[in-house]
Amino acid sequence: MTQELVSLTIIMAVAAISPIVAQLIPGKFIPQTVLLLAAGTALGPYGLGVIEVNDAVKLLNELGMAFLFLLAGYEIDPKRLAGHQGKVGLLTWGITLGLAWLVVTFLPFFTKQGINGVATVIALTTTALGTLMPILKERNLEGTPIGDAIISYGTWGELGPILAMAILLSTRTGWQTMLVLGAFLAICLLCAMLPTKALRTGHRLYRFLTENANTSSQTLMRLTTFLLIFLVTISALFELDAVLGAFAAGFILRYIIPDGSKSLEMKLEGVGYGFLIPVFFVVSGAAINVRAVAGRPALLVAFIVMLMLIRAVPVYVALSLDKRKNPLSSHHRVTVALYCTTALPIIVAVTSLAVKVGTMQSDTASTLVAAGAITVFLMPLLGSITYQVADVHPVTAVREIAHTPSDWRTIVREHAQVRALLHHQDRLKRMAETLKSLEKQEGLNGLDSRRAELVERARLEIDRQLKELGLDPQLTTQLPHNYRYPKN
Repeated sequence: MTQELVSLTIIMAVAAISPIVAQLIPGKFIPQTVLLLAAGTALGPYGLGVIEVNDAVKLLNELGMAFLFLLAGYEIDPKRLAGHQGKVGLLTWGITLGLAWLVVTFLPFFTKQGINGVATVIALTTTALGTLMPILKERNLEGTPIGDAIISYGTWGELGPILAMAILLSTRTGWQTMLVLGAFLAICLLCAMLPTKALRTGHRLYRFLTENANTSSQTLMRLTTFLLIFLVTISALFELDAVLGAFAAGFILRYIIPDGSKSLEMKLEGVGYGFLIPVFFVVSGAAINVRAVAGRPALLVAFIVMLMLIRAVPVYVALSLDKRKNPLSSHHRVTVALYCTTALPIIVAVTSLAVKVGTMQSDTASTLVAAGAITVFLMPLLGSITYQVADVHPVTAVREIAHTPSDWRTIVREHAQVRALLHHQDRLKRMAETLKSLEKQEGLNGLDSRRAELVERARLEIDRQLKELGLDPQLTTQLPHNYRYPKN
């Protein structure tokens, strides 16, 4: 027990220090997740060896992964899946799966590496939506058109591989697999229908649960945790991967509470991001064998490149062909595609399963996990760069500078002003929507009045900047994203 406590103490020390280090890094371009993974690699069995991945730590690791997929499933709006963007996301993921199968099956490189199996195909189609959500929140992308597109395409990048794992990696025959999945689906539907019916009828038990949700009984939190553990256990009994049960629990929770619950969300995020999820990322880092990865650099690089070609390119093409419904600039489409190429948790799950059944070597799995860990750092970084330069219109700026080289300072400054202006307008829009919802719910209190004052100040600042750009604020309420400067 002492060694288990020592390992857990070190893991939680890393979890506590990581956000402080991330805050101190200039530009904040390294997500906390990357620091957790790096620390796990350095301190784990293949590094300094101060973290021992024993049975107790493994259990917490599984619970951490379960909470990560619970929160990922909870973020999915069922209406989004059935909507236009959700359908396009499903079609795009299907194309991605087909491309991955063709590449892995017929490209000699994967055959020589011994990873031309279904596990590699699935790993190349994934998006780490649960990992991306805190990054999107940190970078104020949640609720923006870009954030919505990432979630829509990322949803199928998470849900699709989970279903593919259950179907394609099963050791049962086809009809047995479908029978087991049917039984699991029936249990999930039962778990969703009973609380929903109680909610609609105003059952006494439901009233009791809601009235005691914020007392020492913590009824809703306990029931949510029970739902998660129950479905993960059912997955284990049915010999399905735990991520299927965890994801289903989150999806069911969103179905029961379609409008969400701020109180419950804060508690789930507190338990998840405050304790269990950091354990999962540190232990995932500890599973990376640095020597094995260093011995196969070609596989590491090739897998990341294939992820970008197989996952990012179809997403970009889909957004480009769907410009009427998703009028994003080319830079923003690249941003969405790059974020959707972030992959780790599914890679951890699918490679662990492949190693367990003997279809993949542990060194190969370690390399693929390392590649997934690198995407958690690399893809959001590249996406952040493209997002920041998108509204600067660099091509237009270069043309204008080529036309009048002597005015290059003025041209660069004006383009930077437009980017800042658009950024302020996006923030203003989100603040205004928040205030409107608060007014509908309970009216403005003192704090909200101050926020309303800040919104008004922001509006005045935007008007001032519009005037500086030679535009009339009374006629131009919003600067279009395809704004072009007049030639000098």
